[in-house]
Amino acid sequence: MSAIRTLDADQVRSRLDELIVLDVRTPGEYAAGHIPGALNVPLDQLRHALPEIRHAARRGDILAVCASGARSEEACRALAAHGITAATLAGGTGAWAAGGHALRRPAHTPRTAWSMDRQVRLTAGAVVLTGLALGRVRPAFRLASAGVAGGLVFSALTDTCGMAALLAKLPHNRPRKADLEATLAALHDGRPARTAYPLGYHEA
Repeated sequence: MSAIRTLDADQVRSRLDELIVLDVRTPGEYAAGHIPGALNVPLDQLRHALPEIRHAARRGDILAVCASGARSEEACRALAAHGITAATLAGGTGAWAAGGHALRRPAHTPRTAWSMDRQVRLTAGAVVLTGLALGRVRPAFRLASAGVAGGLVFSALTDTCGMAALLAKLPHNRPRKADLEATLAALHDGRPARTAYPLGYHEA
């Protein structure tokens, strides 16, 4: 498979009006701050959205975005497997914000949404501490801590994260049906992302 094309934050900013930006993070991460005009299609919903993404690709270039670039690269590979070419934002929304570019969020959304990275760190740390504490009573519980440690090493070596994939399936990380339907309609019709959020937007 050919290398994934990347754009830096300044390149994306200069082409924002012509790019179709897909934010593949969870709805909570997206609501906490996203690139203006980005549409939220969580990574595990890409297959469901393929017809609309293919239709949108006729209007402009597809750009996949996540927090750091790992999930968006995975999205690009998944789209390429279905004949859809997409680029990724190098460094994700972190690089976008670091470059001085504004993020947007719905005005009615609190700032308490946690990034997937933060959720993974909390879960991994909690499992490790629990395993060590219970291991004082029954040593077998320490295997849970060892399993998490091994999983983190594997995650670093492969640049994947099984725990993130599991956490993404929890209810608070999944899009509401109405929001996903609005996003798919916006992809198909070319409407701006804000149509799915009638209460308005402001800069994050």
